[in-house]
Amino acid sequence: MIEKKPLVSVIIPTFNRASMVVEAVDSVLAQSYHPLEIIVVDDGSTDDTEARLAGYGERIKVIRRSLNRGVSAARNCGIRQSCGQYVALLDSDDLWLLDKIERQMDFFRKNQEAQICQTEEIWIRRGKRVNPRRKHRKYSGYIFPHCLPLCIVSPSAVMIKQELLSQVGLFDEQLPACEDYDLWLRIAAHYPIFLLEEPLIIKRGGHADQLSGTVLFLDRYRIQSLCKLLQKEELSAAQRQQVLTELQEKVRIFRNGCLKRGKIAEVEHVDRMVTAVTDRPVGR
Repeated sequence: MIEKKPLVSVIIPTFNRASMVVEAVDSVLAQSYHPLEIIVVDDGSTDDTEARLAGYGERIKVIRRSLNRGVSAARNCGIRQSCGQYVALLDSDDLWLLDKIERQMDFFRKNQEAQICQTEEIWIRRGKRVNPRRKHRKYSGYIFPHCLPLCIVSPSAVMIKQELLSQVGLFDEQLPACEDYDLWLRIAAHYPIFLLEEPLIIKRGGHADQLSGTVLFLDRYRIQSLCKLLQKEELSAAQRQQVLTELQEKVRIFRNGCLKRGKIAEVEHVDRMVTAVTDRPVGR
């Protein structure tokens, strides 16, 4: 008797990336693993995304939203409407190699206690391959301390058991950036995140519509995520100290950067947020 394979739901959020999203979808359709539920969330695109996706017919499910609400809301919408035991995320500017899902499902079959894993990746910037910097190195297992400085888990490389998302919650739709950093920290605080060391995704960057920003811009939302951890998560004493140490450094950098630019209101906002969860200002 042939064993029935678990269903994997693939969630692809997109906004005004008509040419890229079809390449992303094609890389999913080419996967060696089946069955796959492919859900593309068109987050208010005004280009010809709708027409291009229509060409796939019933091979994919398209959820079209009239207003752009951001990548977190789009991912969450797709996840909520998915049926798979496993969820795999794919950003619309990235690609999967043909056996990406197969390798991850084989890992889960051999490691049934695992809840989440990711793969290594190939970085392409403006059409040229580049090497990730040392600070972007990925780790495997209980990686919580490594996740604190910056995001080292890639959405397009991740596969997660649906039941884990039910326990820890989805992406924070109030965060305009660092929403992935926030979710991976909530997971890593309690669960190991495993790494398949083979590069199985192509991460493309350098295009004009990418949401990016300065360290100062990103650290504002990393600080918010760290404050949430202290306020809402059950952390061990060691984890709490690790968060406080990282928070102190990020607040110091953020305050100095804001003061140099005369952004006093930003400093006051972050000071209030941090004081609310630590009972004292940090980073001065």
